[in-house]
Amino acid sequence: MKLTDFDFELPKSLIAQNPPKNRTDSRLLVPQSTIIDSFFHQIESFIKPGDLLVMNNTRVIPARLFGHKASGGKVEIMIERLLNDRQVLAMVKASRAPKIDSFITLENGDKAQIISKENGFYTLDFVTDSLIDLLDNVGHIPLPPYIERSDEQADLERYQTVFADRDGAVAAPTAGLHFDDELLSSLKEKGIEHCFVTLHVGAGTYQPVKADKITDHKMHSEYFEIDQSSVDQINQTKDNGGRIIAVGTTAVRSMESAAKSGQLKATKEETDIFIYPGYEFKVV
Repeated sequence: MKLTDFDFELPKSLIAQNPPKNRTDSRLLVPQSTIIDSFFHQIESFIKPGDLLVMNNTRVIPARLFGHKASGGKVEIMIERLLNDRQVLAMVKASRAPKIDSFITLENGDKAQIISKENGFYTLDFVTDSLIDLLDNVGHIPLPPYIERSDEQADLERYQTVFADRDGAVAAPTAGLHFDDELLSSLKEKGIEHCFVTLHVGAGTYQPVKADKITDHKMHSEYFEIDQSSVDQINQTKDNGGRIIAVGTTAVRSMESAAKSGQLKATKEETDIFIYPGYEFKVV
């Protein structure tokens, strides 16, 4: 299976640079016996009572930071993941690579110390009592590379799902962006429940596949969690004949990784699962 087998043309003019005013006004493409071109608020027409939506509740952190070295040289920090309450793994862009133990001063005057570097990523220690508060105050939302504009204040809300509550992603699980509270309530009234997994989307999500053969590609690793409550809900839905509908690829990665033994289990771990044609799904 070659990489060129997946080539297709995507005109830039078809890539929206701003979201619609209402989340559910996004377009919805439904592949059935024929291709149906619909809108997201009509998704209820394609889901049955007894089906279960599995969603990723990760929250995008303002992971892009700007500052300068002691020399005055400009620095851009792109956080890959949170390590603890003070430390992160990040890519650092500068005219000259910053030295270990040196400090970066952020736009608001706060500082981050460079602890180590490995495989192109730096471990940074932020001098702060609350890293999340610092990021919310001075960080920028890291928009995808195909969005060719600067981040705006509105992105803090619109580049988040309405159910996001677990800090850690540097990119949104985009399939979930189109749900709003009203639609979720309407689905529930029709007997369509939902549950959550957590997968913190990393910057690797934007890395291109470069191997000529698909099977030679090494997928990036991401941290995910699925708790026993969600496992029970998924298993009960399947036992009752309902469908498990993953809201996006991150939910798929989480469930399929948690079922790698053949049985879905509650877990907290890293996954580098790579799903391509021929893969036999265990849950979805």
